[in-house]
Amino acid sequence: MRIAIFGATGRVGQEVVRLALAEGYKINALVRDESKAEELIPGADFIHGDAMNPKDIKKTLSGADLVFSGLSTDKTDTLTKAIPEIIQGMNEAQIDRIVTIGTAGILDSRYEPGKYRFQTSESKRKKTFAAEEHAKVYEHFLKSSLNWTIVCPTYLPDGDAVGEVRAEADLLPEDGKKVTVGDTALFAFHELLHNQYVHQRVGICY
Repeated sequence: MRIAIFGATGRVGQEVVRLALAEGYKINALVRDESKAEELIPGADFIHGDAMNPKDIKKTLSGADLVFSGLSTDKTDTLTKAIPEIIQGMNEAQIDRIVTIGTAGILDSRYEPGKYRFQTSESKRKKTFAAEEHAKVYEHFLKSSLNWTIVCPTYLPDGDAVGEVRAEADLLPEDGKKVTVGDTALFAFHELLHNQYVHQRVGICY
């Protein structure tokens, strides 16, 4: 089985690549810098290109059964430009399963119905650009026919998987403060394979 991965050299993306390779999956990884990718994720099949370019997306999706995106906002609109192209490419390739990494800011507010967390005092972040971009991604998926899941970690420090992750559909589990990159990658990889939260955002934390 082959997985197409966007954002494969990012913090979560590279961990998902390693997990998948260790389980015997083939990987198509769209990368901008092949030499960097060779250092970080040896063993993947690299497609050199841009996540906003439909031709590069098509190459990355070629032969894939599943799709994972660890693309981040990176203080630009790359994410919201790339995701509609990925959705279109998946439709054309007849691939329907995708898991992406979002942010806890786009989960539902627990106390203010009809609002995202980033729109309320539940979120401690002063700047909302990243959450706004991730919310647009969520809205793109809502309009799609794909079997999507958005994994939404709260504060995301580097670190290995330690287990004991709590998860809740569309909400951040109460008193959730953080979850490591390692556990986020492990949760996302497991979700990609086991489809527990299809058509949902899922909040994760310890």
